[in-house]
Formats: sequence, C-alpha cells, structure tokens
Amino acid sequence: MGAAMRRIQAGNALSAFGLGFTVPYLYVYVAQVRDLGAGTAGVVLAVFAMAALVVLPFTGRIIDRRGPLPVLVSGAVLASVGALAMGFSGSVPAAVMSAAVLGAGTAVMQPALATMIVWCSSAATRTRAFATQFFLANLGLGVGGLVGGQIVDQDRPGSFTLLFAVEAAMFLVLAGMAASVRLPRPAAFAVSALSKETDAARRAGGGVRALLRHRAMVRLLGLGFVVFFACYGQFESGLAAYGTEAAGIDPSTLGVALAANTAVIVVAQFVVLRLVERRSRTRVIAAVGLIWTAAWIVAGYAGLGHGSTTMATAAFISTYALFGLGEAMLAPTVAPLVADLAPTSMVGQYNSAFALVKQLALAVGPAVGGPMGASLHGPYIVTFVLFSLGITVLALRLGRRLTPVQDRPALASASRVVARRVPAAGAGAEEAKPVPGQAEPVPERVGSVPEQVGPVPERVG
Repeated sequence: MGAAMRRIQAGNALSAFGLGFTVPYLYVYVAQVRDLGAGTAGVVLAVFAMAALVVLPFTGRIIDRRGPLPVLVSGAVLASVGALAMGFSGSVPAAVMSAAVLGAGTAVMQPALATMIVWCSSAATRTRAFATQFFLANLGLGVGGLVGGQIVDQDRPGSFTLLFAVEAAMFLVLAGMAASVRLPRPAAFAVSALSKETDAARRAGGGVRALLRHRAMVRLLGLGFVVFFACYGQFESGLAAYGTEAAGIDPSTLGVALAANTAVIVVAQFVVLRLVERRSRTRVIAAVGLIWTAAWIVAGYAGLGHGSTTMATAAFISTYALFGLGEAMLAPTVAPLVADLAPTSMVGQYNSAFALVKQLALAVGPAVGGPMGASLHGPYIVTFVLFSLGITVLALRLGRRLTPVQDRPALASASRVVARRVPAAGAGAEEAKPVPGQAEPVPERVGSVPEQVGPVPERVG
C-alpha cells in the first residue's frame, strides 16, 4: 500500500469514526433531547437521505472534470459545517437545514473516495484496497458508536453537542489528509479490462446516455439496488420492527445484533478476501444471495417459529451475523467491478451512479420494509427471501455480460504462457503465443512456480 493510499484509508477510517458518534443517536437527539418531536425527527432523517439524491447526479461529472480531490475536500468541509450546525440546532428549520448540508456533504464524499482509490490502485491491488476501505469504515463506525454511547446523556444536551463537534472535527481531518495526497495523473491509470461495450460508451462522448447504453453496468446497477434494498435498507427499519413485534426481541438486543454484524465484518473481512479474490466475482455475489436467503429464513424462525425467547434472540442475532458475512464478501467484488467497467474518463460518473442507486434503495427500503415488518410478518419474510434469491439470479446473469478478466481479475495476473519443449534433439522451447482474451503474457520457464496472484508487498515509506 503506497503512501497516498495509506492516507486515503486513514482519512476514511477517521471520518467513519466521526459518523459512528452521531448516526445511532440522531433520532433521539432531534425528537427527545431537542424536544422537536418524532415527526420532526422523521423529516430530518428523510432530508438527510434526500439531500444525497439531489447532489449525486451532478457529482460524477464534476469528479471526472475536476478530479476527485477537490470534490472530496469540499464534501468533507460541507459535512463538517452540517455536523457542527446540527449540534447547535434548537429549532425545526435549523435541524432540517443542518441535515440537508450534512447529507449532501457525506453523499459527495462517497464517489470521490471511491475514485481516489481507483486512481491509486492497479487492477491487481484494487480488490484488496476496497476490502480495506470497507473494513476500516465498519471498524470506525463500530468504535465510534461504542465511544459515543459512553458520552451521551439524554439529560445533558451538551453531551450531544460534543458528539457532533467530534464528528465535524473528523471530517476536517479527512479533508486535511486528502489535501496532502499527491494523486497520480488519471491518464496514466487507465482502468483495465474494458469490454467492447465500455469502449463504445467512451466513444459516444460520456454522460448518462452513454452509461445507460452500457448493458453490463445497467445490470450491475439493478443488482446493486436489490442488494441494498434487501439488506442495508432493512437494518434499522423493517428488520428492527419485525424483531420487536414478531419475535418479541427486547429493543436493547438490536444494538447487540448490530454489534454482531460489525464484529463478523471486522473479523472475517481479510479471511474472506483471501478466499474470494481469485474467484469469479459474479459467483461470489450469487453466493451472497444464498447466504442472505438463509439469514431471512433464520429471521423467520425467530419471529414465526414459536420457540423460546432465548432461541428467538439467538436466531435474530445470527441473522445480523449472516448479513455481515455477506457484506464482507461483497466489499471486494462490487465496488472494484464498478471501477473495472468504467471508461477511464467516466470513473467518477460510474461511481456516482452506483452511489445514487444505493441511496435510492436506502430510501425505498425502509418505506416498504418498515410497515411490512411491523404488521405483515409472514409476507415480509417471504418477500425478502425472494429478493435474496433474486440477487443470486441477477448476479449469474450479469456474469454473462462480463469478459473473463472483468469477472476474475486474477486471470490478468495469473496468465502466463509456458514454453513447451520440442521433442527434436537440440531444439529449444517453442515460441510462446498469447492466449486470446487475456492480458499480454510474460514468458515463463517450464516448471517455474506461477506468480502469486494479488498485490505485491511494498515497503512502507
């Protein structure tokens, strides 16, 4: 990992740490601490999400024109202003405006960070880079939430102001660390393994129309929507409502379940990475669909199995843990695939499009899943079992649209032409010929050990 990547990843972890301070407590802060009511708290959360939908359609084009660095710094500063303003919001207009600024800033940061990771990585190291980003983000959120929980006091509004001040400071730290990064020139870092379809999109001049003509990317966007809708969109809405209403889970258990989810991600991320980085990306995603299908079946047992409270609680926590395992498998597959599908001149727009689909799913998911999880318990489980199976089907169909190297990046690193010996005496090795559809081969001696797939270790400093 180079110096630029280390700074990017460190800034990402610190900003996640700051978010962890406030995200779990935003509803309580607005509704109870500031005494603005549950309705206002709902509006604040909705505005926070809607702000992302407003800014993301424009973010990608700015990233591709100006580069991700100024966009990331601007987004971090904007988020810092929003977080600090939220800490002092004592009225409805102030809370809503602060949520809009905070939501817009954090939304802009997502595709900018992803594009910086693409610029600072190669096809061989990109999978590990995005897995590291996901690992550090979850670690930061988990630790931030735990530390924030020890600070907050519902009877002391000042304790919440301190949390938002820490969050604002972390965003400024991210901006400072990002500003110190010397990014490589994008022209020197062409995204590898572009398909003919992607090249056609690039020749078309870029823009939304070119992206929509890229069928593999459109399928990936559809798959991404289902992934975020069936998992992340349910964590704090439908699944939480189902657990407390159908399974009779104590509300405090929701925190334990989320902690189990984070723990599985943190513990399993790099173990999973070693297992999946040489395998087909779409088959890994398809396997995630099956794992999440099992998770929803376990959740069904928790609420509909008529077992003891202890068994229901254990099953419910296991559901979140299984979701965490699937998330750990997605981290090194989906985001790098977006980067590998994008033409060099449209990396920002592709990342922004995927972030926009994610936000749409996170907005629709609670709206659909919340009421179902609270009252339609059986249909709720059946619906999301089907959505999880849909992930498997969509992933396998996407695999047909990808080149072999896009689906298995290890092929680009592992492809070698092994010279064959000619039986005639004194004859040398036969001339090596490249394998069609693979990266340019490097001659290799007969019997030599193939080069290890994955990033080459790099000295620190």
